[in-house]
Amino acid sequence: MKQQQFEQRHRAEWSALEEQLVALEDRSRDADPAALPALYRRACQHLALATDRHYSPALVAYLRQLVVRGHQHLYRTRRRWLPRLQHFLGAELPLTLRAEWRLLVLAAVLLFLPAAVMGAACYAHGELVYSLLNESQVSRMESMYDPANHHLGRGEDRQSASDFLMFGFYIRNNTGIGFRTFAGGLLFGLGTVTALLFNGLFLGAVAGHLTRLGFSATFWPFVAGHGAFEFTAILLSGTAGLQLARALYAPGRRGRLGALRATAAASVTLIVGAALLFLLAAFVEAFWSSRGDIPGGIKLGVAAGLWLLVAGYFTLAGRGRDGP
Repeated sequence: MKQQQFEQRHRAEWSALEEQLVALEDRSRDADPAALPALYRRACQHLALATDRHYSPALVAYLRQLVVRGHQHLYRTRRRWLPRLQHFLGAELPLTLRAEWRLLVLAAVLLFLPAAVMGAACYAHGELVYSLLNESQVSRMESMYDPANHHLGRGEDRQSASDFLMFGFYIRNNTGIGFRTFAGGLLFGLGTVTALLFNGLFLGAVAGHLTRLGFSATFWPFVAGHGAFEFTAILLSGTAGLQLARALYAPGRRGRLGALRATAAASVTLIVGAALLFLLAAFVEAFWSSRGDIPGGIKLGVAAGLWLLVAGYFTLAGRGRDGP
């Protein structure tokens, strides 16, 4: 094959590779990292052919430059997880959540308003707790926060479990709640709303009942510490689920599938952030909240600091990158 025919046949692929490299180097939104490996492999083949067929030095040099740039970018990208994580935590996650503050407020109302109402009702009328929990569940909750427990928040069957075992249990349990809350958005939001309402009612029922029994000194210090991470993670999951519901209810001209695709990036950002917060919550719950030898006042002080930290992060992180 003559060089001119060779160039005419493959020029479009070279241009596509060059455009991808420029976009990736400039961090353009048009960049498609998934397309780079295939284009890079084709350029390697073309360089080998051009060298073997003794095409012009200019063409060989051009292809070699493309291959070198592609190689450097591919292998550099594999080592750039830390900068990407810094960008995700320092800008992408807080900016995405602040852009959806209305859905965040709605998720907070759906979670905390039922909790407050149910908590007040169960505190005033103790028998109401049985409208949501059965006798076995109530008895288990009472034993979990008994001041005599060495490990608070654990039933009698898990008192001997190690902190690491409970850490894994909390991760599985919490992430399951978050995923169900998020995925429920695909049911036109019904699943998300139901999950938020139920978790709020459950929290309120337990809090009101245990406070009425006089277990405030153990229950509230236990919940407050990891609650800064866990409740925020649930709200992020709820916000992401409500994003999916909004795309289904008001897709616009793109159609429902197109609207879901357009929403996917922001929703994934929020659910990844929720997963990280659930991980932190599980760590604090297993290794800090459950300890019965730490005074409640210290736990509440640490909890206040964690709540301020979370609020400050989502309010201030990424400032200057979200416009005036």
